[in-house]
Parts: sequence; structure tokens; C-alpha cells
Amino acid sequence: MYSESLRSSPTAAVGAFLLLAALWGSSFVAIEAGLAYFPPLLFAGARYALAGVAVLAYATVVSDRWVPRGREEWLGVGIAGGFVIAAYHGLLYVGELHVSGAIAAVIVSLSPVLTAAFAALLLPNERLGPFEAAGFALGVVGVAVIADPGGVGVGAGGGNGILGVLSPELLGVALVFLAAVSFSAGAVLLRPLRTDLPIAALQGWAMMVGAGLLFGGAAVTGESPAAVVWNTTSIVSLAYLTVLSGIVGFLLYFALLDAVGPTQLHLVSYVEPVVAAVGSWIVLGHLIGGEAVLGFVAILVGFAALERREIAAYVSTRPELGSFRS
Repeated sequence: MYSESLRSSPTAAVGAFLLLAALWGSSFVAIEAGLAYFPPLLFAGARYALAGVAVLAYATVVSDRWVPRGREEWLGVGIAGGFVIAAYHGLLYVGELHVSGAIAAVIVSLSPVLTAAFAALLLPNERLGPFEAAGFALGVVGVAVIADPGGVGVGAGGGNGILGVLSPELLGVALVFLAAVSFSAGAVLLRPLRTDLPIAALQGWAMMVGAGLLFGGAAVTGESPAAVVWNTTSIVSLAYLTVLSGIVGFLLYFALLDAVGPTQLHLVSYVEPVVAAVGSWIVLGHLIGGEAVLGFVAILVGFAALERREIAAYVSTRPELGSFRS
């Protein structure tokens, strides 16, 4: 199994980690590019409908069972499909209509911090001590800095309700933040469920369920397939998100999860914004401002405070990691 080779070779694990960060970091740029030609919910739904079919096909080949059975397995599919696929990507794609992919990647890097906070609230064996609470607060401060560095959070045009008075940029930040909340809540709600359903099958079904919810949301909000513009950019963007960021990225993620564990794998969230910022500059000519860098540093420090024990324990038990330090 691929995860076994990652466990036995630190070099392979580091290479896989960097590849995953590159695939997922660049996906924020691909989303930003594709949104010029796709309605957001249809875009996300098409990506995961295609990826779901491919991952389920893969599951039928590599797994001894690929159809969920029993209440807990179907509940797991529903949670993953509803929170991790549909809500997260729906909010992210709509949010990226208003903020750049690089900014979105920085905000999404808050997900591990939010996951720890949700775990403390929802799981009986988890809790937040003073350091953990400070780490969570730092992460939230980081997002606040990104959202409104100048202290002005309303648009000049007015409007009805809270969405009418938010500036487009602040609205985008809020939507992407809610996307991170959805992802983290789904990840925590999945933890107590203990099933024998292979992870590839769970992910494939979740993608299909999530795609169905996204298509339903597109219908409710009036998105039309006729609005899609098919050209080189839109086709390449959809193909990249489906095949590389979707299929390859998720399978690589679960292999790494099995090999190195969740705390270490969470660090991928802090490489993704760097990849997204570089990619956004190269492909789209967009640069992120100093407030985004400052917010990212606050989020990163918050994560280190939250996971300080796990990180220290991992480093102390993996002396071979010293070979990667310079």
C-alpha cells in the first residue's frame, strides 16, 4: 500500500506532502480562474460529480467493499458530503467571487484551528486549555486582520440586510471563513463514527452526495448551465480541479493521513497559501497585501499553540526529521 511506503521513507513522505500542498494550493488559483466562466455552485458541483465517479470506480477496484451499509456509514457519507464537500466548496467558490484565491487560501488555513475548537466543544475527551484558547483567539484575530485591516467593513452602496452593507471584499472573507467552519465542523462530526467502509468509498460517495447538493443549490439560486462559457481556460480549470486537486489530491491526502497522522498533515494548510500566492501572482498577476501576510502569521502561531504538544511529541519521536533541517 502507498501509505506503507510513505511511513518507511521520510523522503517520500516529504515529497508527497509538498505535492499535496502544491495541488491544493494551486486549486485556489484554478477556482479563481474558472469562476470567470462558470457559475460558482455549478462549477463546484461539476467538479465533484466527475471526481466522485472516478473515486468510486477506484474504490470498486482496490476495496473489498464499496457500498455503505448501516446507519453510521450512511450518516458518515451524509456528513462528509454535506459539510466537507457541499457547504465548504459552495461557500468557498461563492466567496472567491469577491476575494482572490490567495486570500481564500490564507483564510482556509484557519481550518485546523477551528477543528481543535469544535473538537473541544463537541467531543467529551477534548478540551481547550489557556494555551489552546490563546491559539484559537490568535487565529480569529488573523482572519479579522485580513477581513478589515483599515477598520472599514461596509460598502458605500447600502442595501437590504447585513449582506447589503458588507463590502464585496468583507463579504468574500465572511463566506470563505464560513467555508472553513463547515469543513472543520464536518471533520469533527465524523470522528465518533466508527465504520469499516474503506476511505476511498466514503470519499467517493461523499463527493456524489455533495455534488447533488451543490447542483440543488445552483437550481435554487437560478444558476443556469447556459451561463457556462466553454473555452481553453474553463476546460483546463475544471480538468485540473477534477483530476489533480480532486482525485489525486484526495487519495494522496488519505495515504498521508494514514502514514503521518492528522497533526502533521494539518501543516499542509500552511504551505497551501504560499503556493496559492505564488500561483496567483504568476497566472493572474495578483499580489496579496501585507495585512494578509500578517493575518497568516497570526493563524500559523495560533495553530502552533493549539498543537504544541503533538508537534513536540512527533519531532521527539522522529529523529530522522533532522535530516530535512537546514
